[in-house]
Amino acid sequence: MTSSSTEPAFGGDTGELPIDTRRVLVQLLLGPALDAQRQNKLWPVLLRDERVLRSRLHELFLELVVDHDQQVAFTRQVVDTEIDVPVLLRRATLTFIQSALVLFLREQLTVADARGERAVLSRAEMVEHLLAYEREDNSDRAKFERQAHSAVDRCKELSLLRRLKSGEERYEVSPTLKLLFPAEEIQALMRTYAALAASGAALDGEPSESHEDT
Repeated sequence: MTSSSTEPAFGGDTGELPIDTRRVLVQLLLGPALDAQRQNKLWPVLLRDERVLRSRLHELFLELVVDHDQQVAFTRQVVDTEIDVPVLLRRATLTFIQSALVLFLREQLTVADARGERAVLSRAEMVEHLLAYEREDNSDRAKFERQAHSAVDRCKELSLLRRLKSGEERYEVSPTLKLLFPAEEIQALMRTYAALAASGAALDGEPSESHEDT
């Protein structure tokens, strides 16, 4: 149930939701996720008003996904074969090397979960992992390293990585990845990238898998 405080927020305001509920709705639409650790003031509001938020998102043909254990929430496009659903969410296309990093991060989440720990990696560890995909005959190591660093930056932009407050450049992998990429859906991709690494094929800047963003 939403708060009873629905005073106009600005001149001509005809909205019916409380200000804090609106802030949650905007965060969900901005995406890619609402995280209790990062948005600790918004998370209790989401839990309080989950029903009305779900209803408002349904009006936009969006579904609210909430993982109470991991304390993350995000929206995804409603899929229905019976009606013509307008697409509101945009797709953020990832390059091959960016996709390879996402798969690596997802794998690290699985390992960390099994240990009951958080998945934390340094930038150097992520770049080093991606260097395994460099072609043996590559003559421009500096360019490939720039692409690897760019992949890390892209994952930061998508809020899949959160920089920790420490002297080193270390990042926590967002648990949202487990919702966006369930384990059963990434096995084939992991095999594909492992085969690429084994064959020495390079991961260039061509687009690959897409990550749903809002």
